Amino acid sequence: MDKKSLIFVVSDSLGETAHRVVRAAVSQFDNNIEFRRISYVSSLEALDEVIEEARGARSLVVHTLVLPEFRAYINQKCHAANIEAVDIMGPMMDGLSSILASNPKLQPGLIYQLDEEYFREVEAVEFAVKYDDGKDPRGLLKADIVLLGVSRTSKTPLSMYLAHRGFRVANVPLVPEVSPPDEIYLVPPERIFGLTIKPDELQSIRQERLKALGLAGNASYASYERIREELDYGEGIMRKAGCRIVDVTKKAVEETAAKIVEYYNRRDKIGDD
Repeated sequence: MDKKSLIFVVSDSLGETAHRVVRAAVSQFDNNIEFRRISYVSSLEALDEVIEEARGARSLVVHTLVLPEFRAYINQKCHAANIEAVDIMGPMMDGLSSILASNPKLQPGLIYQLDEEYFREVEAVEFAVKYDDGKDPRGLLKADIVLLGVSRTSKTPLSMYLAHRGFRVANVPLVPEVSPPDEIYLVPPERIFGLTIKPDELQSIRQERLKALGLAGNASYASYERIREELDYGEGIMRKAGCRIVDVTKKAVEETAAKIVEYYNRRDKIGDD
């Protein structure tokens, strides 16, 4: 078995940025790695403890230290101890200082104190998970955007993508045998978007989905007649709700999301795309 490697994630704040970067990089390797996360470093003595522990193992020190004296100290100590060190924050701040012709504030943790967008995104993602796939119709009245569509029209991927843009999104599957929640008709039409798709494209998507699940590709779920029935039913509900209908045929999630955001921001004439 390969010898375990240690990665020390060091920060004078939470250390979430460094941890995410490291995990993204580590995913590209077959590895036997253990993480050690040292947050809210406030003294050089704490950095000495990191160096001492790292010295006796196959180690990498990754840090997002904001204070220049801390960055210089740990970089120097790692070099002296022949320990590999990666400074994530320093070069970025130096680059910004150069192009902006100003000095950084050098206050650890500002991203969490000031970044309201970050917290809005977290809240929106939690909202999208809670009200995904029609789980709770009460969420429809709280949502910024409501998505309607039959199965495999990218409702959930779109909800999550838009959530990462800060929008609270709920989505509702439209199935002929199940009446949609009454709350749909209480939501202002300009906040609802119906997703439609060409029957042939949807049939291909559903057949691939069935194959991935190890099921027969000719099941009713993927039959052209069933798909046509669902799409007709779904578009009927969308028209009753008075919402804009967006065609997602052969469109990437990003492309559809951009169109929805454009319409949402305009909130003017409602009609088919």
